[in-house]
Amino acid sequence: MLILENPSITDVNGIKATGISAGIKKNGKRDMALIYSEVEAVSAAAFTTNRVQAAPIKLDKEHIKNNITRAIVVNSGNANACTGEQGYQNALDTCKMVAEKLGIKTEEVLVQSTGVIGVDLPMDKIKNGIDLLVEDLGEKGNFAAEAIMTTDLTKKVYGLEIELSGKKVKIIGMAKGSGMIHPNMATMLGFVVTDANISKEMLQEAHKEVVEDSYNMISVDGDTSTNDMACVLANGLAHNEKITSLNNDFYKFKEALKKVSEELAKKIAEDGEGATKFLEVEVTGAKDKKNAQILAKSLITSNLAKCAFFGADANWGRILCAMGYSGGEFDTEKVTIDFISGDYRMRVAEKGRGIAFDEKYAKELLLNKNIRVEIMLEDGEASAKAWGCDLSYDYVKINGDYRS
Repeated sequence: MLILENPSITDVNGIKATGISAGIKKNGKRDMALIYSEVEAVSAAAFTTNRVQAAPIKLDKEHIKNNITRAIVVNSGNANACTGEQGYQNALDTCKMVAEKLGIKTEEVLVQSTGVIGVDLPMDKIKNGIDLLVEDLGEKGNFAAEAIMTTDLTKKVYGLEIELSGKKVKIIGMAKGSGMIHPNMATMLGFVVTDANISKEMLQEAHKEVVEDSYNMISVDGDTSTNDMACVLANGLAHNEKITSLNNDFYKFKEALKKVSEELAKKIAEDGEGATKFLEVEVTGAKDKKNAQILAKSLITSNLAKCAFFGADANWGRILCAMGYSGGEFDTEKVTIDFISGDYRMRVAEKGRGIAFDEKYAKELLLNKNIRVEIMLEDGEASAKAWGCDLSYDYVKINGDYRS
């Protein structure tokens, strides 16, 4: 795999994009994005598990069944969630307007929204925004990455180049998310584009597995949004031998897609609202992968543990406690916990019991921004990673006046 420097989704063959300000956000920042494939493409997606689902989610679940996807239109600043029949009609009308402007079918357009819940889309601004998007469509992927942001502090883009059947293939994604982030789809949106030649069935197979190991392994605050969506679009312009079965090229593609999605997920966790620390948790020696994932998630979703990391308090007992109520299976007498930052490693618990350690050294280690927690079990060979952040005063400030 070749990691691409300063990638843009428009580096992928046949992909055009842009982002503009349609006036949906009060601050005048970019708030609408358009991704367009110049040729027919196949797509796969995963959606929020929240029972309250925004209008775009309901519509996209129908449009994703189509054999062809050509465009994705996104607005930020308004979630179009809890908006009833009118919200669904507004999402559909948005797709229709994009399709008409691009000369494609309505069902070939996916739509997404992110922002405040319970407010109708300002359709006059949406219509004008679509006109501007189509006029401005080009090599402007970074504008698109900026336009999908809400409380995000940074754009989130990552890309790789691999070789499939002798052809160079690019896989590049962009994402947004920093709050309402929780396993089983976070408020995150992820859009990956690739010029790989792959069938819709195999793309969905790869994407389904990838989501479990990436977007579903992050948490910021324990809230699962109404609008979460992770989508991948493949247009075949790399002209590799088409992937139609579980062959070597499929697994090579899936591994690259996993890497891109994983890195985007980590960027979301690192940009958590008010976060001062980025946490990576690895569980090793678990009974099976399912239990490893449950136990890894237990730490990044524990508010008490996240507060301890914010305060640089080596309170390992909160970690063991969170594991205990997670529902995961493990031998409590065979748990060893290490804190790691850079080249520094410190053991704080062994065989399910506390051990003597240098509190001052632990404080210095936990004051670093990037912290890794390694939880070692003796129950099997499985492992899993999860990513999150600490919980700070600023998280409350940000979400105390989100609508304003």
